[in-house]
Amino acid sequence: MNHIPPLDLSLQYHTIAQEVEASVLALLASGRYIGGPVVAEFEQQFAAYIGTTHCVSCNSGTDALYLALRALNIGPGDEVITTPFTFFATSETISRVGATPVFVDIVPETFNLDVDRLEAAITEKTRGILVVHLYGQPVEMTRLMAIANQHNLAVIEDCAQSTGATWGGQRVGSMGHVGCFSFFPTKNLGAFGDGGAVTTNDPAIAAQMRILKEHGASGRYYHESVGINSRLDALQAAILQIKLRHLDFWNDRRRAIAQNYHRLLAPLAEIIPPQELPGGQGVWNQYTIRVKSQEENSQRRDRLQQQLNESGIAATVYYPLALHLQPIYQGLGYALGDLAIAEQASREVLSLPMFPELSEEQQQEVVYGLKSFL
Repeated sequence: MNHIPPLDLSLQYHTIAQEVEASVLALLASGRYIGGPVVAEFEQQFAAYIGTTHCVSCNSGTDALYLALRALNIGPGDEVITTPFTFFATSETISRVGATPVFVDIVPETFNLDVDRLEAAITEKTRGILVVHLYGQPVEMTRLMAIANQHNLAVIEDCAQSTGATWGGQRVGSMGHVGCFSFFPTKNLGAFGDGGAVTTNDPAIAAQMRILKEHGASGRYYHESVGINSRLDALQAAILQIKLRHLDFWNDRRRAIAQNYHRLLAPLAEIIPPQELPGGQGVWNQYTIRVKSQEENSQRRDRLQQQLNESGIAATVYYPLALHLQPIYQGLGYALGDLAIAEQASREVLSLPMFPELSEEQQQEVVYGLKSFL
């Protein structure tokens, strides 16, 4: 059996190598490496793709979340509702601005925040909802926005894993007050380094983020607030311009691969495949199954992961410990069992290899490895 990686960025590069190399060489010759027309052009193109009037690029998806929260004036004394089942950056940025994350359990089908549980978590201190479109699957944004509007809450969309996904025909990142994106290389739209962006239809929010990301300066050496240094360099912007033109094709390939996984896994009763909700169209940044277990721990899933990895199949766990149980949040008062679905997911999830160039034969080998264990 050949080694099957979780993703293979070298295969993607070969398909766009000539475009990238020509663009990068032209940029190097220009001498404009920070800011400049290439960054501005990418921001315009990305805003148009998402369906917003503004895009503010930055250094990372984490910085995108931080800039969004700061621009919305969320800080000490405020609460922000979010999911306990995602990467730490989501809650980390809430804590970083001085606010308190309030965790709401997830739905097992998509691993996303359970909108039915949302209103029960709203208090007089709640200022916003930071919703994550996890693994490339969109949240039920129609219902979520209705609740947010009713309670006058800001909505921040964490779209790090979901660039190009849609809910009700609208792209994620265009429905909330701000959309936050990561261009980390493993994302559907990934740079050749780190990078991020925030999208919005609010010119005041966009203007504030541009100030914050440049050390809080509205003009050179004139500082209105304490900001950060967070810029998308021109080299990454040039590469992202090229990759953006291919993104829909790559996302279509991911959807086809996901459908084939569905078909191949259908006979395996002990495997629960991921689902899409009616009204949503995912982009499958990850294809994450659940491994049924009678145990109150992750031993069966972990044994399966070990066997797959030993046979050359890279299977990954995103995420083994829910956020409300992380050591840093012990002071928030959550206990084991409080958010039972997220906790169960952390014991059962396993992400299979997923990238646009994954072949039918490789998928068959992955599923054979699952069958062999079961």
